[in-house]
Amino acid sequence: MTQNKMENVMDEQDKKSGWLSRLRSGLQRSSAKLTEGIAGVLTKRKLDADALLALEETLISADLGPATAARLVAEFGKTRFGKEVGDEEVKQALAEQIAAILQPVAKPLDIDFLHKPFVILVVGVNGTGKTTTIGKFAQSYVDHGLSVTLAAGDTFRAAAISQLGIWGERVGAKVIAGEQGGDAAALAYRAFEESRADQSDVLMIDTAGRLHNKNDLMQELAKVVRVIKKLDPSAPHATILTLDATTGQNAHAQVEAFCAMTKVTGLVVTKLDGSAKGGVIVALADRFKLPIYAIGIGEQGDDLQPFLAEDFAKALVGG
Repeated sequence: MTQNKMENVMDEQDKKSGWLSRLRSGLQRSSAKLTEGIAGVLTKRKLDADALLALEETLISADLGPATAARLVAEFGKTRFGKEVGDEEVKQALAEQIAAILQPVAKPLDIDFLHKPFVILVVGVNGTGKTTTIGKFAQSYVDHGLSVTLAAGDTFRAAAISQLGIWGERVGAKVIAGEQGGDAAALAYRAFEESRADQSDVLMIDTAGRLHNKNDLMQELAKVVRVIKKLDPSAPHATILTLDATTGQNAHAQVEAFCAMTKVTGLVVTKLDGSAKGGVIVALADRFKLPIYAIGIGEQGDDLQPFLAEDFAKALVGG
């Protein structure tokens, strides 16, 4: 192996090691709730019905959800019921089971270059980090040599328009914006036309944060989708729903509502570093089977990374 190749391999290993360290740190509050509960339930005692019930309650309290918790415990109990088990054995077994649930949904967002531009719509409730997520994705795309256009479709907030402009300058992406309070659907239409004329590889459209239970705002989102389809019936080619990990089980209602209004193709889960509810990712994967494109554990550009099932499972159980 040449010196340059060796250095590149080492750089990649350093980056992965650094990310894993940040992931463990970011999930510390989530894993602490889980590992402390396991240790309290199963410290060198036989795995009886009471212990299984207590383990199930621990998993539910860690936001894995009742259905997922029951399935995990049932599977665990099949091979170990009546045997003496310790917390490390339980953690390892759970990590393997959780990774098996997560593996099918750990999928990156692939760009289909048959579509030019490839249109990505980003939706979610207020405060889930849509604009920051767009900026981080844009940075990654530009770093890989793609041309990117950003559309400031959150016309309700001047701060969102300004924030997207800052990201555009930072990463070298064109930003299309209008006046505060303008028609978001009209802006999306104009952005599509301009990005197509510019031969952009990717168009990312920001949208206003909207409560999933506010029908008028959700109907406005449907209008944005209809307008985009006038220019390309297959667009948007991807729709990312951003979820704030700190909302815990409320994320289920958000996924249901946005999937009913538009074709959500995958999830990005943010703010895992500020949450003790990271286990909700397992419950979402188990129930909805939607791809998880990425997870975020900070505000920097490289703090949004592709979702890796095994790494997440180990970090969640404190491995």
